[in-house]
Amino acid sequence: MAKRVVPETARRRRRPTKQGQVLTHGLIVETALRMLHEHGAAGLSARRLGLALGADASTIYRYFRGMDDLVLAIADELFGHAVNRFEPTGDWRGDLRELGLRIHHAYLAHPQAALLTASRVTGRPNEVAGDEMILGILRGAGFGDEDAVRIYHAFIDQSLAFSILDAATLALPPAAREADEEVWRDTYARLPATTHPHIAATAPLLVARMNDSAYPTALDMLLSSAEDQLTRSSGAVGQLARPPARRGEAGIRVGTPACRKDI
Repeated sequence: MAKRVVPETARRRRRPTKQGQVLTHGLIVETALRMLHEHGAAGLSARRLGLALGADASTIYRYFRGMDDLVLAIADELFGHAVNRFEPTGDWRGDLRELGLRIHHAYLAHPQAALLTASRVTGRPNEVAGDEMILGILRGAGFGDEDAVRIYHAFIDQSLAFSILDAATLALPPAAREADEEVWRDTYARLPATTHPHIAATAPLLVARMNDSAYPTALDMLLSSAEDQLTRSSGAVGQLARPPARRGEAGIRVGTPACRKDI
């Protein structure tokens, strides 16, 4: 059974922990992030967290309903790192690109935490504020609500999916990561053109690119597609809003077969 969460005003301990610190929600999340970085998800437990904080493990449950509640708090903290102090400039494409790169960077700064949290939906303040901002950017650019939601969906899922993919690489042991990176040079770059003509032709480019994240490229492709759609939609709306041209006005030449009346 989940334990009762003590209100914020009643959460402070009357005395510091063994490390001389007063427990707070933020301190617990910060310590949990550090433990994930050092030990991975398997190393995060209430007992170990209590030891790291110099407090009894049961103290954690005065701040969180359980360990999953703590995971959601970590997820919202990472999202907060991405949106903190970000202010839209009015350039919708530039703003979304900057925000996408911020989200990706925030998760990659904590790869073990990213693997644990990037697939979660928290409904917490930082996540909600970020979603409101993204939808506001899209609607402000002129996208209709249906298109705004569709592009938002693709944008946020793309950023989180690449965060998980790239975080998984960073979370590998160094030897395994280096071995994976060397495959492009030691295997792909040596395949003969007689059996693998397309790989052989592009081998230098593959070696140069494939160990870097494809997220910036994928993000640009998504935004280009959205921009093209907005341009087409704006053109179509302009055509519908334009009043019919009269004979002799620009747009239809007088005397063309389309407007000439046979006698």
